[in-house]
Amino acid sequence: MKLLGSLTSPYARKVRILLAEKGIACDFQEAVPNAQDSPIPALNPLGKVPVLVRDDGSVLFDSPLILEWLDRSKPPPLIPADGEERWQVLLWQALADGMMDASVLLMMETRRAPEHQSKTALAHQAGKVASAMEYANARIRGDTLVGASFSLADIALGSALEYVDLRNPHAWREQHPALAGWHAKLAERSSFSATRPPGLVAAV
Repeated sequence: MKLLGSLTSPYARKVRILLAEKGIACDFQEAVPNAQDSPIPALNPLGKVPVLVRDDGSVLFDSPLILEWLDRSKPPPLIPADGEERWQVLLWQALADGMMDASVLLMMETRRAPEHQSKTALAHQAGKVASAMEYANARIRGDTLVGASFSLADIALGSALEYVDLRNPHAWREQHPALAGWHAKLAERSSFSATRPPGLVAAV
């Protein structure tokens, strides 16, 4: 198998962390979607990463789908197959993906010339990130987000928080101590340290 993605993509990083946690062999190919010679558009009509090329040559794209397929390919499961815990894990992933989406849009707006930046858009996306952090901080009850076992919920939220640190660093830990404490322990896992994007120094 081969996973295509960028080293800074939080969506691709979720997949890389799951692969590491489950010990699944998979080659990683760095690919930037908008590069002139990028292989991504030929594999994913949406032109986004990550993309998983399976052993038979077939392709899966979009991180939730890739994660679900990989998780079912080798135990133990990090996404419960059924029951309330499944929906809670997927809910946390939805929250984390929303944080990532907002952080990407925030980054894109800040890369515009200052005179063309929208203060309204910046505040709107930053507000989404802040609200998501408040939601998470109020609901953390231990070292894992759902039940007693590490799951995709932890992978997703940890990836989102570190993407915020990479693209929009600010003192969120002071405002959300429960979230900060949870993340500090999570960041010590080898799957996180091995996949940390270039330029990001873990703040724990």
